[in-house]
Amino acid sequence: MGPISITSNRHPTASLSLDTLKFSVERKTAAERSTSRCCAPPFPFLNPFFPPLSYRHLLAMRAYLLLSALLVCFWQTTFSQQEHRYTQFMYNKMAYNPAYAGTRGLLTGTAIYRNQWFKMEGAPRSAQVSVHAPVFSQRVGVGAVLSHHQIGLHRDVQLTAAYAYNVINGDEFSLRVGVSGNLRVLSIDFSKATPLSQYDPSLDDKRINETVANFGTGIYGTFQERLYFGFSVPRIIRNNIGLNTEPGMRTAREEPHFYGTTGGIIPLGDEFNLMPAALVRYVHNAPIDVDLSLSLEFRRAVSLGMAYRAGGDGIGESLNVLAYWQVDPRFGVGAAYDLTITNLRSFVGGSFELMMYADLVKRKKGMSNPRFFM
Repeated sequence: MGPISITSNRHPTASLSLDTLKFSVERKTAAERSTSRCCAPPFPFLNPFFPPLSYRHLLAMRAYLLLSALLVCFWQTTFSQQEHRYTQFMYNKMAYNPAYAGTRGLLTGTAIYRNQWFKMEGAPRSAQVSVHAPVFSQRVGVGAVLSHHQIGLHRDVQLTAAYAYNVINGDEFSLRVGVSGNLRVLSIDFSKATPLSQYDPSLDDKRINETVANFGTGIYGTFQERLYFGFSVPRIIRNNIGLNTEPGMRTAREEPHFYGTTGGIIPLGDEFNLMPAALVRYVHNAPIDVDLSLSLEFRRAVSLGMAYRAGGDGIGESLNVLAYWQVDPRFGVGAAYDLTITNLRSFVGGSFELMMYADLVKRKKGMSNPRFFM
């Protein structure tokens, strides 16, 4: 039999003889046998079902499986805990309790930055600025918080306004109640994504935005400027959120987070003080979060401490180191480092925070100067 010519319908000018086709198939089969000896699938029993994989494909598969495991763990954290945590929570009460507004007695500003899991590309980054002050003869406090959170392509920008009223204003005991209004803008910027193929239909929409409004409430009290306590719910409405291009479809919902916090000062002589603090957070269908902190203060100027965050896979989520320096009566700086103790520690690394605060106006003579964290 002579050679048979095969012509392509898509490309009529291209033809291939049967002898040439047979030779090409034999060469390809020999190459596959050679490849399968050095780069066979990790599980031999899969050979009948999957073609041999190149070394590059095996590395890509390993990276994909690792990333999938990390995303599963992070996905659970994201949907169960929608509000962002700070290790220096005792210095950042405006983030979760509107009743704290005005407690310093004058205009005060705080800025904090958090870099979480710095080994992992696209991991959470958070920044926040807050200001608050008393008005109307110290009976009322007002404040505002601007925050920005980024996780990969996702951004969460929030603006919160707070109002607090001093219900009890005694020398021994004070109690404030507060309310807040929150505007939240969620967005995903697909223009920064790296598609697997040149034409990926899922990335047709370059940027998706969602805006929701909410409100919260809280109480905050102190005993003799030695002990403080608070309870708050920063967002009460269960808004439907989630970024999706299809009308009427939502992928998540805002869940109310309940915060309880307390802390105090225990004198240890004339120059040292022990400062314990705790923050408990609860959200429906998620484990209770607990942050415990203990710092040693020297001459009301420098403090060093340790903290523990419960959660993770049994022994806890992280062990943290905190430091604070009161540079002068109007300005202070703080830092914290979180050592991850879950099974993800070798992949994600630790987390760190930087914080500073300032009294933006000079305190009048005769005014008390409460500790910043009170």
